[in-house]
Amino acid sequence: MYKRLERNDPCWCGSGKKYKACHAAFDDKIIKAELSGIEVPTRQLLKTEKDIEGIKKSAVINIACLDEVGSKIKAGMSTEEIDRIVYETTTKMGGIPADLGYEGFPKSVCTSINDEVCHGIPSEDIILQDGDIINVDCSTILDGYFSDSSRMFCIGNVSPEKKRLVDVTKECIEVGLKNVIPWTRIGDMGHAVHQHAIKNGYTVVREIGGHGCGNEFHEEPWVSYVSKPDTGMLMVPGMVFTIEPMVNMGTDKIFIDEENDWTVYTQDGKPSAQWEVEVLVTETGYEILSY
Repeated sequence: MYKRLERNDPCWCGSGKKYKACHAAFDDKIIKAELSGIEVPTRQLLKTEKDIEGIKKSAVINIACLDEVGSKIKAGMSTEEIDRIVYETTTKMGGIPADLGYEGFPKSVCTSINDEVCHGIPSEDIILQDGDIINVDCSTILDGYFSDSSRMFCIGNVSPEKKRLVDVTKECIEVGLKNVIPWTRIGDMGHAVHQHAIKNGYTVVREIGGHGCGNEFHEEPWVSYVSKPDTGMLMVPGMVFTIEPMVNMGTDKIFIDEENDWTVYTQDGKPSAQWEVEVLVTETGYEILSY
């Protein structure tokens, strides 16, 4: 249960203001929602001004990595070269690649091509071919703060079918952003994303979704993009999470590579696409922190 402080106590957010002049009314709204049976974020999930400033500085590096990849990616380069670009850009700017060593992941970035849904491992042996689509998923730590985002890249002459999948998946992000509405449920946002994908003839991966991010790499809430309306955690100003639907051209069924225990593939071998943004819920809507 959310606990109210005494009116003249210092506010829990660290602002230095008295509770009554800072987050007292805010907490009343959360307590009311919680008493009605709605899942609400803990105070630990709500980012302070200091936290947000730190996440934004981390995101500057994350965005720079993806910009640099975008300026150099082409047919004939290995995914190991992408990994080097990300590692060198991150460390040069004072950051740490969050992927490197995370639960044993061996590289600084995820590179997922065509029917690879996510968590593709860069390699000198994987060479980008004309017509490939690839997701580059980058995550950064700076001064203990985490940023996380990914982009799709079309290599050379991509088929109209693949290009449409990439474009519609980006539209799903835009639909999700429009539905980041403070004091509504996160399931409403996920449902809107799912409906847009279905309307265009695609499916959305069920087992893997977005997540809270900022003070840790992966925080609550887990964010589904096949959710139902009026479900999930209340979206409250100060929350930071990722919007990252994985949209498949064919079935939503997936499997994990048995050899590396990381790379996720579509079961039917058809392409998958994913874009990812890290967003802050604000009093009036949202702010994109990393893209």
